[in-house]
Amino acid sequence: MDSYYSVKIEKRKWLFLVGLVALTHLFCQSLMLPYGNALLSLLPIDKNNNNVILKAGESYYLSSAKTLTVDNPRMARSSNLDNESILVRGAKSATSYNGIRDVDDDKRSMEKGKLQKMNSDVDGDGMVDDFDFVEDETLNNVNKDTEEGFIMQNGTSSKVVVLDDESSKKPLLINSVFELKSKSDVSFDKIKEISDGEGHHLLGNNFASLKKGSSVMNNAVKKKMKCEMPPKTVTPIGEMQRLLVRHRARSRAMRPRWSSERDHEILTAKLRIESGPTLKNNGELYAPLFRNVSMFKRSYELMERVLKIYVYKEGEKPIFHQPILKGLYASEGWFMKLMEGNKRFVVKDPKKAHLFYMPFSARMLEYTLYVRNSHNRTNLRQYLKDYSEKIAAKYHFWNRTGGADHFLVACHDWAPYETRHHMEHCIKALCNADVTTGFKIGRDVSFPETYVRSARNPLKDLGGKPPSQRHILAFYAGNMHGYLRPILLHHWKDKDPEMKILGPMPPGVASKMNYIHHMKSSKYCICPKGYEVNSPRIVEAIFYECVPVIISDNFVPPFFEVLNWEAFSVIIAENDIPNLKTILVSIPERKYLDMQLGVRKVQRHFLWHAKPVKYDLFHMTLHSIWYNRVFQIKLR
Repeated sequence: MDSYYSVKIEKRKWLFLVGLVALTHLFCQSLMLPYGNALLSLLPIDKNNNNVILKAGESYYLSSAKTLTVDNPRMARSSNLDNESILVRGAKSATSYNGIRDVDDDKRSMEKGKLQKMNSDVDGDGMVDDFDFVEDETLNNVNKDTEEGFIMQNGTSSKVVVLDDESSKKPLLINSVFELKSKSDVSFDKIKEISDGEGHHLLGNNFASLKKGSSVMNNAVKKKMKCEMPPKTVTPIGEMQRLLVRHRARSRAMRPRWSSERDHEILTAKLRIESGPTLKNNGELYAPLFRNVSMFKRSYELMERVLKIYVYKEGEKPIFHQPILKGLYASEGWFMKLMEGNKRFVVKDPKKAHLFYMPFSARMLEYTLYVRNSHNRTNLRQYLKDYSEKIAAKYHFWNRTGGADHFLVACHDWAPYETRHHMEHCIKALCNADVTTGFKIGRDVSFPETYVRSARNPLKDLGGKPPSQRHILAFYAGNMHGYLRPILLHHWKDKDPEMKILGPMPPGVASKMNYIHHMKSSKYCICPKGYEVNSPRIVEAIFYECVPVIISDNFVPPFFEVLNWEAFSVIIAENDIPNLKTILVSIPERKYLDMQLGVRKVQRHFLWHAKPVKYDLFHMTLHSIWYNRVFQIKLR
């Protein structure tokens, strides 16, 4: 009997010890939680070693480490942060999804809120209320994902830090090192950007030394985000032209499982486009803008007479059938609105259609389905996969061609990823036209990214000064998205009075007007890539009749299959930024005047109208989709 009670007592002791250990473990874990600041404040802190370093790119995957998210988005300058603390909250995981960035590129974007606010036009003063210098806006409801995360170290502990999307606006969250002072309440009252002493943001693995007395070592960054590194391979514009010719000669489109009357109509159109007469003088079109103005005109006229499109009714709002008409991603919204309301091309009977349009918004897909801070977009891709399978089950048209006669129009940076695999054979009109991320020259269409500031008047402020009144050689202003813009500022900011190369401009109406004034008064407008290859500044430069200078390796210019970009733009390799002024001043005055005239002539092809007009942006987009289909179609 005594042995029975002794065994029972021993069991209780063990249960008590196990419970005590569990409680101790939970207590320690609670110190890592966002609300653990109060507990941490009870613990002693080494005042002699209170510096914390944030580094971009280094990978520390510790099984016991918790993920933290810095909520304070305002990190433009240290002076803005002197009296501000950064709240730290918990998140589930710091592992990025397949190394894919969860932020809007270059860019970008519309202010968080309801769709009504996205499409709202004007503020009380009649000025557009969401102007933030084109792609320098960022989404409030998405998070910037990195390949390896950001690392916060204090003493021997390591914790991965994921920074909120708005903070991604600032270059200090890209490749810089930061010094943070911790207090007893574990808030950080100051973040200081470390520079190299020459006034520009740090890049690569070479960082400036910390101030004297710092006890934290300044280690080189081992890994960085893909968008923060130059591409491993570069496809020059000349090679893109050769790819276009080669792909035209040997079409890669899937052969239909069975031919249709519509296929033969397209083949007939192809023969007429290729064998028609050469135009000598044409008052409607400015010939130097086009690769072959005769082929373009014949193709355009055949499109107007022949092309029929079926718009799928499937899909629910707001992802489908609900266009955004203002802001950075307005292009996909304007095309959707004008396509669905079109009576010339749209047919109700899908059997009469040559092409099939899937009317979804990549921007609204992200806005509606992306789980903030999840760093995972598989649900977005799965949503479109389910949609394509739904229309394939309901209609036989998708299965006939494998989707090769279907097309989508998307301007959001994530669209190439979201449409991968299950929409691989479709014609994709994409703003993010990057040959290194699956963009197929000759099949896909480089879709112009246009920043629409007024849905009611998309042509507001159109035009610029004549060449004789453009006294600024080159102009750029904007935030430091990506690796390229800090390099641009390093070489040219405050270095030459003829080169107005600026950083971020403050928000507000005055800055907006100053920005537009500079665009209208400059000979050349610099259009460097941001996180992704595309930039709305290209169309913006054309809008203000400024010759665009495109600096973005592997970017396929809009409507590349028909337009001759050498006639109205300058394309410079990224590694030629140090020679930027030399290149520009070496352009003869006659050549500049020809390019500026080309900009004025091509402008009509990059404008949205409430009611489409001939050769405008809506028709140019539709024509390029038609044109690529004509030269891609194959029959057995």
